[in-house]
Amino acid sequence: MSTKDNILKLGLPKGSLQESTIDLFRKAGFRISSSDRSYFPFCDDEEIEIMLIRSQEMGKYVQDGLFDAGLTGRDWILETGAKVKEVCELTYGKSGFKPVRWVLAVPEASPIKSVKDLRGKTVATELVNYVKKYLAKQKVKAMVEYSWGATEAKAGILVDAIVELTETGRSLRANGLRIVDEILSSTTRFIANNKSWENPWKRKKIENIAILLKGALAAEGMVGLKMNLKEVDLDKVMTLLPSLKRPTVSPLTLPGWMALEVVVEEKVVKKMIPELKRAGAEGLIEYPLNKLIA
Repeated sequence: MSTKDNILKLGLPKGSLQESTIDLFRKAGFRISSSDRSYFPFCDDEEIEIMLIRSQEMGKYVQDGLFDAGLTGRDWILETGAKVKEVCELTYGKSGFKPVRWVLAVPEASPIKSVKDLRGKTVATELVNYVKKYLAKQKVKAMVEYSWGATEAKAGILVDAIVELTETGRSLRANGLRIVDEILSSTTRFIANNKSWENPWKRKKIENIAILLKGALAAEGMVGLKMNLKEVDLDKVMTLLPSLKRPTVSPLTLPGWMALEVVVEEKVVKKMIPELKRAGAEGLIEYPLNKLIA
């Protein structure tokens, strides 16, 4: 990777978050192309060099300056104890826009009902360090072993309990497991190397990316609406418009008429448009949003 000062070395998560991360960057205005075999995607911003790396390792590499900035989960920052600058929170995942959860789970028939019942038991997880701290806080002595995969299959056979990542809980239920406790809620964080953050050029570049990424996330599920209406119908139309802020209203050259523009949730717009039409709105235009900068 380049060593030039005006290049930002950016780490993006490889694996489950890869596709949704690249899609988020696309909505933010960055075109990133990668192949399954390459760890070095192309970015249309010549000031950014990207490498794909597992989220679990991102914090350490950013901390050590191998990347100026990167995206990883709060869970892996806590697990590794990485000393990094958290620039912003980005709530998105591989299957939605909610935080992911690390949960303590056991088989449905297990006698374990609470964390206290884990005394002398064995727990398998990928989040070993954090789980050890969690158990110590609960004053519970148990064996915590690293799981290399297939964690859900081990519960009740190879170990007494597991701590596993879930977004919906469906996979746990499908494997006959029940949740005993939620030990951590995590979202994606945009992080920076502390030395890079002190560099004026790199800090501005990182802040610019953060603004665009947050704007792309804020636009999720939102659309813009434009319409024309008579001044006498304004109050009636306004009662139908839930919006982030007051709509933009401007006069038209035709006396007694005005134009109105507003941002609304996409899920409600299909019900809203017929009502707006009945209230006097004309020339209704619905358009998608890529970014919404507050």
